[in-house]
This record gives sequence, C-alpha cells and structure tokens, in this order.
Amino acid sequence: MADIGKMDNPEKEGLRMAKKIMKGITYLPLILLAGIICFPVLFAATGVFMQQWELEDYLAPVLAGAEGMADWPLLPYAPTLRSLVELLMDSPQFFVMFWNSLKISLCILAGQTIFGVPTAWGLARFEFPGRRAILLLYIVLMLMPFQVLMLPQYLVLDRFHLLDTHAAVILPAVFSTFPVFIMYRFFCGISEEILEAARIDGAGQLQVFLWIGVPLGAAGIVSSGILGFLESWNLIEQPMTFLKTKSLWPLSLFLPEIGLEEAGLGFAAAFLMLVPALLLFLSGQEYLEQGIAAAALKE
Repeated sequence: MADIGKMDNPEKEGLRMAKKIMKGITYLPLILLAGIICFPVLFAATGVFMQQWELEDYLAPVLAGAEGMADWPLLPYAPTLRSLVELLMDSPQFFVMFWNSLKISLCILAGQTIFGVPTAWGLARFEFPGRRAILLLYIVLMLMPFQVLMLPQYLVLDRFHLLDTHAAVILPAVFSTFPVFIMYRFFCGISEEILEAARIDGAGQLQVFLWIGVPLGAAGIVSSGILGFLESWNLIEQPMTFLKTKSLWPLSLFLPEIGLEEAGLGFAAAFLMLVPALLLFLSGQEYLEQGIAAAALKE
C-alpha cells in the first residue's frame, strides 16, 4: 500500500503543476488587458510630475505638428510638482470648473435618488396596465445615445428658457432611465413574503417602502448612485451643447481648452479630476459589482 501511495504522488504533483500552468495561462491575458486599461492612468500620473520642457519635447509631434514620433518614458527625467502647485495656487478657472462639476454631479445624484427610487419600487412591486410597456420603453431609452435625444432635449430646454444654465444639464440627467433599471432589479429580488408579513402587521404601502424596501434595496440604490455620479462627473457632450458661458462649464471641458504650452496644467487637472471618481469607485466597488450583476439578469 505504501508503494502504491508513493507511485501516486508524482501523478498528483503533475496534476497540480498542470492546474497551476492552466491558471497562469488564464490569468496572463487578463493581466495584459488590465495593464492596457490602466495605462492611461499611468500616463496621466507620469505627466503630472514632468517639467514643461519635457512635455513639449515628448508631445510636440502630436500637439504641435513637429516632425518625428511622440515618445513617452515611464518615469520623468526631472520630477517636479510645479504643474500641480500652479494649478492649485494660480488657476482660479480650475476651481470654478471644479465646483461646477461638483454642483452638477451632486444635483443629478440627488434628483435620481428622489425620483428614481420610488419609480423603481412602483415598477417592481405593483402590477398595473402598461407596466411591461413602460419597462420596455425604459430599456429603449436607456440604449439610445445622447446624439439621438440631443435635438428634442435642446428644443424643450429652449422652450423653457433653460439653455445656458446648469439646469439644462441637470434636469435631463435626473430622469435618466439607467439608475431606475438597476434599482428595479434589486427591488424585484425582495421576497414578497417579507412584504406581506409587514402588511399583516399593519404597515401601509409607504411604510413598507421606507422601512423594508429601501433598506433591503440599499445595495441597488448605492450602486446606481455610484454609476450616476461617475457618468455625471465625466459629462462632455451635454455641457458642450447646452452651456455657452465658460463660467458655467464643468471640469470635463477644462481639458479641451489646454494646448501644448499648458500641457502640465492639463495633466495635473486630469489627475485631480480622476481622484474623486477613483475614490468613489474603490469605496463602493462591492455595491457596483452587485449592480452590474443585477442589471445583467433577464426579466
């Protein structure tokens, strides 16, 4: 018996090695893909600490029409914080656009929560004529790009004299269908037995919604809030279409105004714009994964 066990050990070791090799082969493409996705972040982080002359030398073939090909090292030749300090200490336009972005994003997030949560609850927990048609309409609207809805939105906003105001960007986004769709999936997953037990104990519809629906659907609400904030924080087409006054522009429109002479400021602004979104994403990653998984489920 001992001899048989000894003979089996090499086979077991071979199987373990084969499993490790297969796991490594599986992970390798994922690691390469992650590196490609993370490269723009590394690109921006490196540019923050470069001297202006370095940036002009590396990016001149792309931004200034110089001869040759653009080059980009992994580490700056002479690291400096000058661009970051100049942006924070001597660029009032940056702070105006930063607070505009924060105002727009928080207002959109608050509006989507106030209007989206009750809407998603009603679609998930109540049966009424036309419910399926409304859900289908929500899905169709969710799939439509901004370019399709741009002209109708522009005409409506112009009719109400809201163009060139922050409300022109905030109001259409408040009634976005995507957050409702995510929260709807979570509310559908709440057991009907729990809700029925609350009704038997004397809870009304509003109490069931506030004290059972909202706490049990908190993961969906948080994940939709994270996605809504990330989308509104990075808006470009909407403010570019509806806002003409530069003092109303969000930070996402600061970067297109940057040329080669201000490349250092551009990299610093891009890095600082990334920080809030990155912190929010990392802090709510678990909820975000649940929201994506819920959105992928079939009706």
